[in-house]
Amino acid sequence: MLNGLNIALLVMLVGLYGLTNNTNSIKLIMSLSVMGSGVILLFVSIGYIPGAEAPLMTSEVMTMDPLPHSIMITLIVINLATTALGLAIAHRLYKSYGTLDVSKYFEGDDE
Repeated sequence: MLNGLNIALLVMLVGLYGLTNNTNSIKLIMSLSVMGSGVILLFVSIGYIPGAEAPLMTSEVMTMDPLPHSIMITLIVINLATTALGLAIAHRLYKSYGTLDVSKYFEGDDE
């Protein structure tokens, strides 16, 4: 059955697969971003309570905890900053080495 938890785990595994099977720095950064999105979806799915209302309401119904959602907003900003920094570093490395292949960056450093 597809629900938020299963899709989150699937998205995280796709990101992990991309991290382990790529040598292109842009694809590695994209895989990190996909993994971050999977973590966000996982925590939002865990924090969701069916039938619950926002804690600002004054009624006697069950309320959900806003903490996981507010932490995930922070994680979205951190994910964006990490992606931007990674792309800036990849651009700088491309200008220096002329390639995006990560394995080429460490050739010739055996001395």
